[in-house]
Amino acid sequence: MSTIPIQNHFKHASRMIFGAMQIASASDAQGIEKADVKRTHMLLEHCLSVGINVIDLADIYGLGKAEALIGKVFKQNPKLRERFVVQSKVGIRLTPSVDIKHYDLSPGYVTRSLYASLERLNIDYLDILFLHRPDPLMEVKPLCEALHNLHQQDTFDFLAVSNMHAGQMALIQSNTDIPVIANQLQMSLAHHGFIEDAITTNMPANSQHGFPRGTLEYCMQQDIQLQAWGAMAQGQFCDLEARDPNIRATAALINTIAEELDCHANAIVLAWLMKHPAGIAPLIGTTQCERITQASQAMYVNLSNQQWYEILQTRRGQEVP
Repeated sequence: MSTIPIQNHFKHASRMIFGAMQIASASDAQGIEKADVKRTHMLLEHCLSVGINVIDLADIYGLGKAEALIGKVFKQNPKLRERFVVQSKVGIRLTPSVDIKHYDLSPGYVTRSLYASLERLNIDYLDILFLHRPDPLMEVKPLCEALHNLHQQDTFDFLAVSNMHAGQMALIQSNTDIPVIANQLQMSLAHHGFIEDAITTNMPANSQHGFPRGTLEYCMQQDIQLQAWGAMAQGQFCDLEARDPNIRATAALINTIAEELDCHANAIVLAWLMKHPAGIAPLIGTTQCERITQASQAMYVNLSNQQWYEILQTRRGQEVP
């Protein structure tokens, strides 16, 4: 695939996304030190050097520290911000700031959260504002009115969602003129329900995989970017000594293909995901430059259809129906 849906809005957006959730856990728990900022700057520069220019954040990552770290880097290097597509998520409230962890897509909370994110990031606007989780108590019309007002104030350019199914996306889009351009879902070799949904139609097994039925096809129909969180499956398919025999067999096959194609096994794991015609963009959540480099090789790997199905069959433990 030469282009992916997000490139309709950001022409030079990369096929991969740097997931910044872990940068806060890698920093000092008591505050942000110069070394933390230097490390984060190095990570961003390394991402650019291997062709990754989309940053994924959320206001809850490190209780705001992930955004604050990126913000300090942007403050010290103002021109760096314009080299990235910056996206962040709002809508989850965590303890101890509240008594019970819950979702909150109320107009007031979304508004306050967005402005707080912009302040931490030291920027005037987000390229993409994500609604982090579906809130069962969401009142869609007031929410969309608030989003309209925020959009009119140039606080974000495009809207997106995370962990939502097709019906939830359609409900939001039907109440706003702001394009919903992306949906972030858990998709990987470990969580391949999006494939099972397609190949087990009219079979009892179709009710067992957990992936929101029809969501992938809805996103393709509406030209919505699918972003895959957990895409590297925590590296388990590079583990040739895994206890699980299925994972071990899949890892062995992936390593064999990686040797044939002269790339790292992590690149094969991601290339399998990226071969899907939906143009899935994987999030790379590591803070290790070496692993980012390994992952970036996937942008140049072209699996054959047979290789793709062989990986699927090995992961399933049986051939396709």
